[in-house]
Amino acid sequence: MHIWSECGNFIRECRRHFHTTGAILPSSRFLARALVRPLRGARMPCRILEVGPGTGSVTCEIARRMLPGDRLDAVEINSHFVDLLERRLRQERVFALRRDQIEIIHAAVQDLLGATTYDFIVSGLPLNNFPAHEVRDIFDTYSRLLKPGGTLTFYEYTLVRQFKTPFVDRRERRRLFRVGRVMRGYIRDYQIRRERIFINVPPATVRHLRFQPTALPVVEVIEHPSSVLHL
Repeated sequence: MHIWSECGNFIRECRRHFHTTGAILPSSRFLARALVRPLRGARMPCRILEVGPGTGSVTCEIARRMLPGDRLDAVEINSHFVDLLERRLRQERVFALRRDQIEIIHAAVQDLLGATTYDFIVSGLPLNNFPAHEVRDIFDTYSRLLKPGGTLTFYEYTLVRQFKTPFVDRRERRRLFRVGRVMRGYIRDYQIRRERIFINVPPATVRHLRFQPTALPVVEVIEHPSSVLHL
């Protein structure tokens, strides 16, 4: 898909459904690469869940990293994005070798059945847009669906809660505070890696979690224009 066409589709849906879209532009390729980093390198075939694929910018990067034995489920709640993803899956070369390994699911992630199903979960949900109880439900779902030792990657826009707080009413400030408290708890207990991606609109922080307590130091990577040649 041409980048301007993808941006146009994304912006239209953002205006209609900002609560579940939560961004102004699709993820940059630098953000997408950071989100799929656990799929790089030598590994066994695995099951992958992408949550909130949107227009498919991260889905393309996952497809590039898939092995012949991998399976990808992409769960998307927005019907327009579902139609777009299914069309891209049929028509675009990037998916040519992996079409039979990818399934698009029109649902909320909380509605998925099963447990310990996936080796990797890649989340594109705008968690800062949701009520705190829904953020907790989403993380509980990720914990239920992820296999022991599996990795969850998600991102949030850098300092978004801090920037929004002075300009919103008291009720919204309380919501942002509660969301932040929920996310800080999961990050404190389970984060194994953090990547700061400045080449994105807006800049983002990618977090890699494993749902077991860890005493290992958090690895931090910073992607900025001077590091582009090393990707």
